[in-house]
Amino acid sequence: MASATQVRQYLAYWFQLGKKVLIGNGQEALLPVPVLKSDQYSRQFEDCWQRITSPESGDCYLEGTSETIAELLTPEWEIIQCARCPMPLAIRTVGMPAASCACHDLPNWPNTEIPMPREPVSSQNHLNSIRHRLLAVHSQEEKDEDNGAESKNPPAVVIPLELPVCHNACHSHPISSDQLAAN
Repeated sequence: MASATQVRQYLAYWFQLGKKVLIGNGQEALLPVPVLKSDQYSRQFEDCWQRITSPESGDCYLEGTSETIAELLTPEWEIIQCARCPMPLAIRTVGMPAASCACHDLPNWPNTEIPMPREPVSSQNHLNSIRHRLLAVHSQEEKDEDNGAESKNPPAVVIPLELPVCHNACHSHPISSDQLAAN
């Protein structure tokens, strides 16, 4: 069964490629722009989601598909990755599968020349996860050295345990090249 979170992600990915959601039995098309805002979905996307899930909207479906968003939220459907492209695809868990992927009517797709659609990303969380992986590698190398194992890797870079958080104060006071040279 596709969860509401998976269906939201499914729609967000397709919105980023310009696909619209048809609401009111196809009478109105919605395409929130932008879809993402920093580390979360945009207000436009959230408003669109509210309209899609509202009972007053009638049948709502992604452009180029025949299954409704309400159907995707039932146990009969799940969201997987398309075999043709790295996009989410709704498939029926029981019975006949959907006639085609939502990407079937996109010209020149998949296109590896453009950025792929994505989920909202918290830059701070992403950088912290990279830092934790580097620290784990560094600590493993130290354990290997302590156990007498010779490291085949060059010496590890020292990683500070506490990284400063930029609050954009540095962006409001430009530093001249003379100041940089003095530091």
